[in-house]
Amino acid sequence: MLKRLTILFCIFILISGCAKQKRSGDMTRGEKAGAEDVDEAGIRHGDWHSTPELKSIHFSFDKSDLLPEAREVLQKNAEYLKSNTDINVMVEGHCDERGTIEYNLGLGQRRASAVREYYGKLGVSLSRIGTISYGEEKPLDTGHTEESWYKNRRAETKIRNIKPPMEAEEGTVNTEKDKDNPGQKKYSP
Repeated sequence: MLKRLTILFCIFILISGCAKQKRSGDMTRGEKAGAEDVDEAGIRHGDWHSTPELKSIHFSFDKSDLLPEAREVLQKNAEYLKSNTDINVMVEGHCDERGTIEYNLGLGQRRASAVREYYGKLGVSLSRIGTISYGEEKPLDTGHTEESWYKNRRAETKIRNIKPPMEAEEGTVNTEKDKDNPGQKKYSP
């Protein structure tokens, strides 16, 4: 009898210890936000750079909400992005030095995601936009004042070309039409 109770107890422990499996329709809030057809991991690699046409925005302390002045900046940024569809976008989220490293990485990600979602609402294809958080790792100002911290609580929009420009030798042309014959000589009329 004791042997049966021991076996039943072990079976009960095994069954109750199994993790609840998520149903295919269940999605967390973060999964819903990233459920677009974007391969964000694939978009993260590459040579990202700033451009003067895209301005950074700033956040209040410990917040990821977009301030009214930030929305105005992002609207101008979105116009540039919509007229330049040959570029991919990386939104970088940054924080000031206050808070733990882990907390600031999460806050930076929420900031970058808020910008990405707003770009999407403004008509920029989310499949072109990736996000990354640097937390407190890349400060603009290393000071320990309110002014310094304000500068560091930001989101930056970086870009890269989707298709790298084809390199042409001098005296040759490389157009989309000529992609099968790169280096074709120019014709002189």
